[in-house]
Amino acid sequence: MNENAVPEEFVRALLSLRQADHLPHILLEEVPPPRRLAPFTAALAMRTIDEDPAGQPLSTGRMIVLHDPVEQIGWNGTFRIVCQMRTQVDADMAIDPMLAEGVWGWMVDCLDGAGAGFHDMTGTVTREMSETFGGLELTDSCAHAEIRASWSPATPDLTPHLVAWYELLHVAAGNEPH
Repeated sequence: MNENAVPEEFVRALLSLRQADHLPHILLEEVPPPRRLAPFTAALAMRTIDEDPAGQPLSTGRMIVLHDPVEQIGWNGTFRIVCQMRTQVDADMAIDPMLAEGVWGWMVDCLDGAGAGFHDMTGTVTREMSETFGGLELTDSCAHAEIRASWSPATPDLTPHLVAWYELLHVAAGNEPH
């Protein structure tokens, strides 16, 4: 076997992403993946169609699929999913001491709701509050919440993981869950 050949298991996993029900208000595109995290990688970027008054998407995200047939330490499997989501939040939500737990809970609920089996999950939730000063056009302060998470899927069928990430962007943008 050619050691540079893409493993069939990785190809099947990527093809499973095509089975995900696409939410009509989320734009999805394939983007260049990071190269040094695993021997085989793929990446998707997504954003909401709904935008704020400045024309910025309400939520954005990335989903990276990593595959190492040798199994890396900490994965407890040959696949790893790395995701990032950033969303605007209102000022009251930004100062809520339970924001991080709430955003993390949304993510876990979306994964569970989609039937995405996973293990070895890690991650962070960050809140960011910004105000403009000086020569910048003064606008209201803005606040964002960002989640960065990774987990090992229980199977190479990645369909429910992408469905869950679509749903997280949808909910984070202020929409009711499907």
